[in-house]
Amino acid sequence: MSQSPSPWWSPSVHADRRPLLLARARTFSEWRKWFAGRDFLEVDTAALQISPGNEAHIGAFATAFEGTDGAAPLYLHTSPEFACKKLLAAGETRIFSLGHVFRNRERGPLHHPEFTMLEWYRAGEPYDALIADVAQLCALAAQAAGSRVFQHKGLTADPFAEPERVSVCAAFARHAGINLEETLRADGENDRDALAGHARAAGMRVSDDDSWADLFSKIIAEKVEPKLGVGRITILDRYPVCEAALARRAPDDPRLAQRFEAYACGVEIANAFGELTDAAEQRRRFEAEMAEMERVYGARYPLDEDFLMALNHMPDACGVALGADRVVMLATGAGNVESVIWTPVARSGPGG
Repeated sequence: MSQSPSPWWSPSVHADRRPLLLARARTFSEWRKWFAGRDFLEVDTAALQISPGNEAHIGAFATAFEGTDGAAPLYLHTSPEFACKKLLAAGETRIFSLGHVFRNRERGPLHHPEFTMLEWYRAGEPYDALIADVAQLCALAAQAAGSRVFQHKGLTADPFAEPERVSVCAAFARHAGINLEETLRADGENDRDALAGHARAAGMRVSDDDSWADLFSKIIAEKVEPKLGVGRITILDRYPVCEAALARRAPDDPRLAQRFEAYACGVEIANAFGELTDAAEQRRRFEAEMAEMERVYGARYPLDEDFLMALNHMPDACGVALGADRVVMLATGAGNVESVIWTPVARSGPGG
């Protein structure tokens, strides 16, 4: 009879994991010192929210508040973003949150249903400032782990080197041989057939019901992401607007948005926006995202009307979310994120 793996609380398993967990603790301590030294205020946002977020492919955990006048649906937040932006509207200017967030349908070597997110915002400051922030925080994580490199699946990246910055269109051309720019439209109705043709030419399978967004996701996952962050961190910048639901448009091209993702060793570690503050535009984007969610998953989440009202008072700002567990995993060379999580969620049933 086969035996189940030893649980994380087994003394022998914990002894093997403990050096990684101590590196995690040192990293978080150094990050807090870094933010304090730059006049950031740490905020503690509520995990229970009316809306968990409104991005089509991010699943949430649902619950309910049971009061004397009946039950009201609530969700565990998938990010502290809505709450943090309300604090910006209230008058805060430099804030960060280091805490747990929750995402359904996600578990694997790089995903855990409950994980730690480091998220921070700069009001009235340029979007490019976030790139330097990400680089410095990654270097601090490496120092805390006593490492000179990030590593994962045989790939390495130098967290002390200046990051490479490349646009999404340039990355598609370089790594997939695809001219993404010619498929983009200012109104967001991108040319699905043109992208499908490019994908087939690149040797990819295309289904009749694949939308432009489906094809974009397939190409970036299969052809682009594995090549990013090799040797040094890559900043993948200037996403198509339809792939940046909460970001403002690039000032020089209405088809593109002020959004970047940071990669190391082929692993996404951060997602940043020049924040959209137009409430009407944000509502339109959320409704489009929820329509896509309903098409793919047969469900949708409510909009946070309080958040949309707060956008009318929010200053120009930029913000970024960094996957804390992933950064510690890369800095320590751990094989998966659960190795650097103190108490992983228990698995139950076939396949966990």
